[in-house]
Amino acid sequence: MKIIKNGTIITNGRKFQADIAVKDGKITEIGEGLTGTDDIIDATGCYVFAGFIDPHTHFELDTGSTVSPDDFYYGTKAAIIGGTTTIIDFATAFRGETLKEGLQNWHRMADGKSSCNYAFHMAFTEWNEELKKEIPDMAKAGVTSFKVYMAYDALRTNNDEILEILQETGKVHGLVGCHCEDDAMIKEGVEEQKRLGHNTPEAHPLSKPAKAEGKAVKEYLELGKKAKVPVCVVHLSTKEGLDEIRKARAQGQKVFVETCPQYLLLTDAVYSLPDYEGAKYIISPPLRKQEDVDALWVAIQNGEVDTIATDQCSFNFEGQKTLGRDDFTKIPGGMPGVENRVELIYTFGVEKGRMTLEQFSQLCSENVAKQYGMYPQKGAIMVGSDADIVVWDPKVTHTIHQENQHYNTDYTPYEGIEVKGQAKHVILNGEHVVKNGELVLEKQGKYVSRTDCF
Repeated sequence: MKIIKNGTIITNGRKFQADIAVKDGKITEIGEGLTGTDDIIDATGCYVFAGFIDPHTHFELDTGSTVSPDDFYYGTKAAIIGGTTTIIDFATAFRGETLKEGLQNWHRMADGKSSCNYAFHMAFTEWNEELKKEIPDMAKAGVTSFKVYMAYDALRTNNDEILEILQETGKVHGLVGCHCEDDAMIKEGVEEQKRLGHNTPEAHPLSKPAKAEGKAVKEYLELGKKAKVPVCVVHLSTKEGLDEIRKARAQGQKVFVETCPQYLLLTDAVYSLPDYEGAKYIISPPLRKQEDVDALWVAIQNGEVDTIATDQCSFNFEGQKTLGRDDFTKIPGGMPGVENRVELIYTFGVEKGRMTLEQFSQLCSENVAKQYGMYPQKGAIMVGSDADIVVWDPKVTHTIHQENQHYNTDYTPYEGIEVKGQAKHVILNGEHVVKNGELVLEKQGKYVSRTDCF
């Protein structure tokens, strides 16, 4: 048995002082003055949270031209050191594959390698009768959330297909997240930039304007309304998209909203950095204007954002991002972030007075667990919940530099940013895996089979 003593627990909208007893991977007791073991973790002066959950990662992603260097081994090491005890990655059935094959491929990449717990969404890249028949099998396998893309030829499904996917996954109470960008508008934008001779990273945000997200969000919400199921907009980046969500919610529609630290802290000004440095920030959707950043923070303060994820999808600058030196469309899209999400949101959310500790816990843990069929086993400090626990030291301050990160990537988009707070101790499935900020026990992650999302 382990006891976490003298910490301030933040869970379920509450903040209180208590000790936590852990045995056989579960929380067995919460109270004052707990005794009965020599295995004590001193949380004096620290906050104690349910393990943080990142619901949007892409580890070991094969784009066709290159592969993300952060696989489940490196990526989950970075995650657990940053306080994330569970990630949900996007298993994908590529065209011609069954959903079962897609899921098997992701298990093969993750099983036995992961240092934090892991679950999977299932991403569709096409739609047919055979895939439809497999949806109940996915639910039985613990995959109760799905993804569709409204853009990119290799990934997208059309609106009629998305409607049917929403209807069929709704039968198993599965939630569908959507990458909302208008495909035709993007193609027109890319053609225009190339016609003008613009091939540098600066052309990237110009080719994918905010209105492309706004239009796609509106269409997706209309499809959700027709299907009569809740829907999720992932990595929301614009005020235009937010306005469409507000309209739908005002009419009673159930819409879950996810955004990411990069859309709260960075702007498209980085694409103009000299020496091709802007390529480091090529992501989709792209970074936006300051007015979009401000709008998303207001939405967070108003409780209009449900979860904060990373969309972790890293590529090295040298040898991968440089593939697009002569053509911005060949720069692989994505950045590392899973190690930094919690410290960034704590610093620029809690410390800046933009959210309470309770909201912080909800956005980065509790709401994720509830939304994706893991609560109260995950996302809660309750008797009977899984012992995934983070002891957060608010006094630690450090500056993010690539050399002190644990990714298998050669840069960080948050280089030079000073952050406050650290995951001092991390308990995973009852095991003390991070001590004083250092990973002492790796590859302890387990697959999380999930239940209904609604």
